[in-house]
Amino acid sequence: MNAITQAARRFWNWLPTGVDRRVRVAAWLNLVAQTILVGTGGAVRLTGSGLGCPTWPRCTAESFISTPEMGIHGVIEFGNRTLFFVLQVIALAALFFVLKYRRQRRDLFILTLIPACSVLFQAVVGGITVLSGLNPYVVGLHFVLSVVLVSLGAVLVYRVYNGNGIRTRVVPKWYAITAHITSFFVAVTVIIGIITTGSGPHAGDSGAARNGLDSELLQHFHAWPAYVTFALTLVLVAGAWALTLEPMRRVVVALLVVELVQIGVGLAQARMGLPEILVGLHMVLACVLAAVMTVVVLSLKATASVRQENASAEAVTVS
Repeated sequence: MNAITQAARRFWNWLPTGVDRRVRVAAWLNLVAQTILVGTGGAVRLTGSGLGCPTWPRCTAESFISTPEMGIHGVIEFGNRTLFFVLQVIALAALFFVLKYRRQRRDLFILTLIPACSVLFQAVVGGITVLSGLNPYVVGLHFVLSVVLVSLGAVLVYRVYNGNGIRTRVVPKWYAITAHITSFFVAVTVIIGIITTGSGPHAGDSGAARNGLDSELLQHFHAWPAYVTFALTLVLVAGAWALTLEPMRRVVVALLVVELVQIGVGLAQARMGLPEILVGLHMVLACVLAAVMTVVVLSLKATASVRQENASAEAVTVS
């Protein structure tokens, strides 16, 4: 017992007392892993492996892992389940890395506690998805949760770099309103996209039900808010340049680039009959879009220290 106590004490002493490289790496790993999980989940669905492990929490009635008889579908589904545990380890590591200064950085504590708890919740929703026979609405809920967790991962990354002081708006009011409206249309686009996917051919299994809605009509409903988002983003980019808003320029340009790629992939998949690789890429890009949009909204405000750093950088540039 003494050895265990000493090991625990050494571990506690090793934990950071403030934001350092370990914290930043853990934050990035959480964001990347949450996004990768969407990609592997998409692979499960797009390869028809949604019921590769036909039950939950076991993969079969007798085994927690896939068996050779289950073939590639069992391997793909089990691989996606395994990633949940990897993500749980990363989330717990991030939580441990903020424990010592949780009172000073309550924001980081909450942002690391949520994924540490929600990974298991996601696993349960994934289990319900399997047990419901891949009900398209349950599958859609699974994806919505993933988008939310990716967005919160982006908040965590932003926070470890920008502190938690009093934040004030650093852009004109009209610009902030435009950014918030843009974020609303991003959310609408993603949600309609999820419903559209639920009406399409990629059910995750040949016997899985679809939502019965008109796919062609939904594609148009999905495209309209996407184009509104793109138009509003052009306004944000033009405004950032005209008003010399730093570092807003970088994040809105990143948002514009993601949207251009996403629109291109969306148009291509619609014209090519929804090939699996493009549908999967479209899903991952939806999460990337949500993450970047989150950073854009966060960048509308800044702490006093960040504003001072930006002002100093601008002064150096001018001189």
